[in-house]
Amino acid sequence: MSTIKTTSDELDTNALQPTSRSSETRSDGTSDRTNKPLRSDVPSDRVTSDRVTSDRVTSDRVTPDRDTTRRPWTSGQKILFRIAFVYFVIMALPNNGNWYKNAVSLDWLHLHYRDLYDLSRFNSGVTLFGNKLFGSTLLGYAPWIITLLVAIAAGLIWTAVARLRKAEPLHYNWDAGPLLYYWLRVIVRYRAGIGIIGFGFTKLMPTQLPYPSLGLLNTNFGDLTAQKIYWLSIGIVPWYEVFTDVVEVAAGALLFFRATTFWGAILLFGALADIVYVNFAYDGGVHGYSSYFVLLSAFLLINYIPSLYNLLIKERFTVPSHYYPTFTGWQRYVRIGLKTATIGVFLVLLFWVQYVNFRYDPYKQPAQKGVPELRGNYNVTEFRLNGKVLPYSPLDSVRWQEATFENWSTLTFKTNRAVPLDLSNGGGAPMRDLNRTFELTGVAGGQRVFYYDADPKNQVLYLQDKYRPGGPRGDGGEEPDDAKTKKPKPKAAVAQWVPKEALVNIGDEDSKIAPIARSTRRTKGIKAELRRDVARNRMILTYRTTDGSRVILSGISESKDSIYVVLDRVNRKYALSKSTLQAGTY
Repeated sequence: MSTIKTTSDELDTNALQPTSRSSETRSDGTSDRTNKPLRSDVPSDRVTSDRVTSDRVTSDRVTPDRDTTRRPWTSGQKILFRIAFVYFVIMALPNNGNWYKNAVSLDWLHLHYRDLYDLSRFNSGVTLFGNKLFGSTLLGYAPWIITLLVAIAAGLIWTAVARLRKAEPLHYNWDAGPLLYYWLRVIVRYRAGIGIIGFGFTKLMPTQLPYPSLGLLNTNFGDLTAQKIYWLSIGIVPWYEVFTDVVEVAAGALLFFRATTFWGAILLFGALADIVYVNFAYDGGVHGYSSYFVLLSAFLLINYIPSLYNLLIKERFTVPSHYYPTFTGWQRYVRIGLKTATIGVFLVLLFWVQYVNFRYDPYKQPAQKGVPELRGNYNVTEFRLNGKVLPYSPLDSVRWQEATFENWSTLTFKTNRAVPLDLSNGGGAPMRDLNRTFELTGVAGGQRVFYYDADPKNQVLYLQDKYRPGGPRGDGGEEPDDAKTKKPKPKAAVAQWVPKEALVNIGDEDSKIAPIARSTRRTKGIKAELRRDVARNRMILTYRTTDGSRVILSGISESKDSIYVVLDRVNRKYALSKSTLQAGTY
């Protein structure tokens, strides 16, 4: 990197009108039109024959303003830069050792989409003292403020050392000093680009905000939280969801190239600022991560403010100047190799594994197929508790009011009884269908959601309540410390309630999806979640049906009572048209 290059935008000299016509009024009342030169912020050494021909722009027709880009920085500017340098480097790097451990242990031959997603999304900032400041998380922004305080201290120490050594550079952005500003922008550009692409691909193949299940469509509007209403309002228009992702992924891709950084930062700032507002308005829970990209994009845009002010406010002819190193020899090949690898992994490979996840293993929906003949909506025609018939009553706290078997392995029914409300958004990275809770979260009104393992040979359903207390807020990444401390402790022999002969008929959960979707992470994750399983409400019910029009369930309820339920299928008409873009293969 022996020399420094400067670049500027190409000039459309045909459109440029450097000569303005002005009128001066003579004493006799006539007008004398004379040529007046326009001012320009282009330094004279920037207007050269290889950029603009001399017969188009000459020194007597365009008078450039004084070049201010090479002025030495003031002491205040240097201090602010040093603080910003420390702050954004810390904010751009993972602060958890597990990230580095996972990064070097990936099975690249059997990738899960979450493997690459977790490389692009991670916690950052100074959290050595926890995630709280003065006893408050400050809506999740406490680590940002702690990091800023650390950066201020480091910046002041840096300044003191530089002055003691009498080694103050004139600048941090051109050949009079180290190019730290250039390298800081590179770090922020790639962090923002990789992060938003990983975040955006979950909407390009709509899995982050999935199309509502039958159970959710049957839920009363007033029984949904504000967060759930917003997420479903996007999920019911999947092609709009795809469009929002195109904007996010395009912004990330533009940030990979120096020439298009401005447009990428503008797109990123606008798109993510809207998401921040929406999450505050609807209590979405991901305002912190979306604010993170607003912060990074705002920093990238600062470099363009002087040129934009000169062009749009002062209305002067402006050619932005940018300084960057000249890479030679092996440096050039390393640069091209790293950029190619980044684009290949996070734009090409991540797209493929995300598509496989959308097609066969959507992370917010169960992946296993439900019993085909049971799928649909049902009226509860008859309900017996310990042999006693309970007639229909909307006030009954025991009798089921309606029931739904989803396309996947979920049974939903409603009772007139308050149940705990899960305020998470059903995100995270669960591998077991039991722990994928989007169809449950943010839903009140006595809605019960049970996962089932089906023994098709004996026609028995082994059902478990999907509600899990202490679930995390947010959508993926690490769970907050508070959520970790509230998790129920695993109990021994939880998974042994299903008879061994039934387990043989049920089969292994990991092998129940398409072979192309199987991954090392899924295999290990299912085993780990089985070891961490907790005691849940359970039912064991036999089912009898011929064609699914009438289903009879009988067995032991969660309260250890004997129940007998007759379900008659109903063809419910929805005002919402069926989606043409739904996740999963069932």
